Amino acid sequence: MTYDEVADAYLNHLRVERGLARNTIEAYASDLARFGSFLEERERTAQGVRPEDITELLVRMADAGLSSRSQARLLSVLRGLFRFALREHLLPSDPTARVDLPKLSRRLPTMLSEEEVESLLAAPRPEERNGLRDAAMLHTLYATGLRASELCALRVEDINFEAGYLLVTGKGGKRRVVPVAHETLRLIERYMEAARPRVTSSPTGPLFVARRNKGMTRQGLWKMLRRMALKAGIRSRITPHVLRHSFATHLLEHGANLRAVQAMLGHADIATTQIYTHVTRDHLIRVHREHHPRG
Repeated sequence: MTYDEVADAYLNHLRVERGLARNTIEAYASDLARFGSFLEERERTAQGVRPEDITELLVRMADAGLSSRSQARLLSVLRGLFRFALREHLLPSDPTARVDLPKLSRRLPTMLSEEEVESLLAAPRPEERNGLRDAAMLHTLYATGLRASELCALRVEDINFEAGYLLVTGKGGKRRVVPVAHETLRLIERYMEAARPRVTSSPTGPLFVARRNKGMTRQGLWKMLRRMALKAGIRSRITPHVLRHSFATHLLEHGANLRAVQAMLGHADIATTQIYTHVTRDHLIRVHREHHPRG
């Protein structure tokens, strides 16, 4: 098989069997195309790829100023590709087995203070066009720590008002239960009663609607979030993930269990959640220095 055929088979496997999101598939396809162009340049077939070829491309990326994180992502994608190809008997060997990952600097997540979050949540005006919807979306983001794609995919039927939780579809189509504060649920109810019917008459379907029967998009969510941040006087770059980080950090700062936060965030591996313990440790050190008489 040619490299392009192997890559297409792998992407189809990720799409159909693994159920990865479209954005993730596109990112994988971009990295696979980069490696495909490199192989064409070297006149190398998929069967003839050597560990030295992969190392050379990683060195080129470093020389071009691309971060170790970008290099690591490419190697991770190629490892997945060649392991899949070896398992499916499409290729005879895995050239990535002897290639080491570039060392990554541990990047701490960006987050808002609790005061900044309060200002952000107060920014939408219910009397303004889309004000109730925007307020409900912001409160839901901070109350649950959902990813942007998960929030936009929420449907009316995913809410259990009586029990106080959302049924969320995460990465790989995995479903999880996420509890929601009563204040947020009341705001969602108010939006559904007073604002949503002005856009759609359907009692089911997307919860947060941008236009008739069309759910809010990730791009629309980002734009709304930036507008609200400016209204709140927050000058730093705000994204839905910043609110997700803030949700997790504030929970841990107030004594939440790490495993519980892992479950709410939908992390498959607790090592992913442990990044927040570094942040909360820094917070505790600051509190100690500020308030202990010998701090």
